[in-house]
Amino acid sequence: MYSHFYKFFTLTLLFACSWVIAQPPRGPLVVSPQVHTDKRITFRYLAPTARQVLLDGGQFGASGVPMTKDSIGIWSVTVGPIKPDIYPYGFKVDGVTVMDPANVNYFPNERFKASLVDVPSEKPALYDLQNVTHGTITYEYYPSVSGTTGRVVVYTPPGYDKSPTKKYPVYYLISGTTDTEETFFKVGHTNLILDNLIAQGKAVPMIVVMPYGNIAARIAEQSPNGTKPADPTIRDAPDAVSRAKAFEDDLLKNLVPYVEKNYRAISSRDSRAIGGFSRGGGQTLRAAFGNMDKFAWVCSYASYLSPAEMDRSFSQIGGNAASTNNQLKLLWLGIGTEDFLYKGTVEFMDYLTTKKVSYKSFTTDGGHTWMNVKKYLTETLPLLFR
Repeated sequence: MYSHFYKFFTLTLLFACSWVIAQPPRGPLVVSPQVHTDKRITFRYLAPTARQVLLDGGQFGASGVPMTKDSIGIWSVTVGPIKPDIYPYGFKVDGVTVMDPANVNYFPNERFKASLVDVPSEKPALYDLQNVTHGTITYEYYPSVSGTTGRVVVYTPPGYDKSPTKKYPVYYLISGTTDTEETFFKVGHTNLILDNLIAQGKAVPMIVVMPYGNIAARIAEQSPNGTKPADPTIRDAPDAVSRAKAFEDDLLKNLVPYVEKNYRAISSRDSRAIGGFSRGGGQTLRAAFGNMDKFAWVCSYASYLSPAEMDRSFSQIGGNAASTNNQLKLLWLGIGTEDFLYKGTVEFMDYLTTKKVSYKSFTTDGGHTWMNVKKYLTETLPLLFR
């Protein structure tokens, strides 16, 4: 009996020692970000040997703000008050931009990684988690171009699993330049906005399909020795148009069939919507205008096509406005007055007006930000499939 006890004690001790050894070294607890009741925010970063740490929070007016180090090496700064919203931020540590290691909420992006801070309003915002029935988020993989595997995030509305015979319309929602398939979910809070709108009776229950928009990058990362290509710098340059076409082909030949096979999706143009932000908005307009038999609802968030490209590639849109207006149940364009794409978007609106193509427009303040994307979602989701 003593022998059995000794063996058990020895094994337990060895296991405990190995568990302790396997743990990474730990410093003092760092709480960051800390949002105060007066909407000020304290940020903290542990870096005992750093010479300089700056807060990089340009979208809430705190770009390059010096932080102060305490006696144990925690740098901190308090800024604000800050207008309620969800903002990206990071730190510059001796010139190197880093995320906040104390914060689990981050901004999914293929070129940069920022942390997210949520400054709550006095009353819950439409993009906040509220006490309503919630839909489901699913991560999916589908056979894609050049033998690659595509990634997509899919939202199904409340009640989807409880109504096995009911079919739903589908909104294909495309990420912006350098964003990923997660960004509309994790930063745009599309699922929570829809949950709340559906609970209020202001939106039709729908499936939302959020794909990754950079086909060239996917092919590169899934190829031996592949190198992710740089992004096109001119929106209607041949390379940009070619990449948009690759996305369009993948969407129509691979993703839509996959969704309509694996989800209870209504497979008709009147029950398909397409929308996107920035590059995703350009992909939206090209895919919609080039396939008027596939989509009846079109939403462009901070994007446009130039009049030259419209005349060159989509002359039928303005050339036969009566047919366009008859086919499209919604053409929606949103832009911020401080957005670097504002001028081009206004020129696109003027072009459509001149050609007598019907559209709805929404202009807000602010720039090319996901704070504005949430506004665009709030405006458009109630309009779809009515």
